[in-house]
Order: sequence, then structure tokens, then C-alpha cells
Amino acid sequence: MTLIRRLARPMLATTFALGAVEALKNSKPLAEKAQPVTDPIVKTVRKTAPQVPITSDPHTLVLVNAGVQLVASAALATDRFPRVSATVLAASLVPTTIAGHAFWEETDAEAKNNQRLAFAKNVSLLGGLILAAVDTEGKPGVAWRAQRAARDLRREAGHVGTEAKLQSKLVAAKVR
Repeated sequence: MTLIRRLARPMLATTFALGAVEALKNSKPLAEKAQPVTDPIVKTVRKTAPQVPITSDPHTLVLVNAGVQLVASAALATDRFPRVSATVLAASLVPTTIAGHAFWEETDAEAKNNQRLAFAKNVSLLGGLILAAVDTEGKPGVAWRAQRAARDLRREAGHVGTEAKLQSKLVAAKVR
């Protein structure tokens, strides 16, 4: 791992670890803010995947989200499954941002500006997480490997076909 990655991943994870600890400490007021976002998510999950057990209690969902962010940020910071942990953090950041920084609902100009800035910061973090999620550290990704394997397989099939034609010509020549 390069020095850049060794430094950048923990730096990116820090915000999520601190935010998760704060969410665990202040989960009740956050649950009230989160409910308008969690209710539609729970409804959608229950409709599209009824076999998935999900609570509708926003307080529990805030605690689960904080726990997920704490574990994923620790994994990202310590370079354990960095692509997966960045993806998990990105997925958890979207509803967190919508619930926590709904600047469009603010009426006070100063509060609206503060929420807009926090929203923009989270969008920036989301961009960093997306980059971290697709970072293959210079190694080929799964898509590249699959394309390469398919190309090699086609080439090998062509060689086998050519060899089969030559063998059939040899057998035909011997039969005559």
C-alpha cells in the first residue's frame, strides 16, 4: 500500500468514527430528525424484500447506522476490506445526510446556510468514498479480469478449433 493510501484512508474514516460516536451519544434527538427518512426506507424494504427483517423504530435504526459506520470506518482506517468499507460508508452517508442536513426545510437564513454547508461537505465525503470504493491499488479490478478471461477463452477456443480442423484433415488424408 502506498503512503498516500496509508494516510488518506484513516483521514477519510475519521469523520465517520466521530459522527458514529456522537450518534450513539445523542441517538434520541437524531431519531426524531431521522424518522421522515427512515419511514420511507423501511416501507420500501418491506415492500421489495419482505423476507428481510427490519425494524420501523427510528431510534434503533439510528443506533444500527452508527454501529455500521463505526465498524466500517475502523475497517477503512485499518485497511481491512477498504473497498467494501468505503461502499458501506457511502451507502450509510446518503440517508444520514438527507435526515441530518435538510437545508431546504430551514427557514432561518443562518441555519439554512449552515445546513447547506454540512450537506455539501457530506457530498464531498461521498465523492471521496466513491473513489476509495473503486480504488484497486493499481491491481486489475474484477471487470477487467473478467474481460481478460473472456478474451483469453475466445482465443483458446479459436486455437482449439484450428487444431481440430488440422487433425480432421490429417485423419481424412490417412483414410484415403
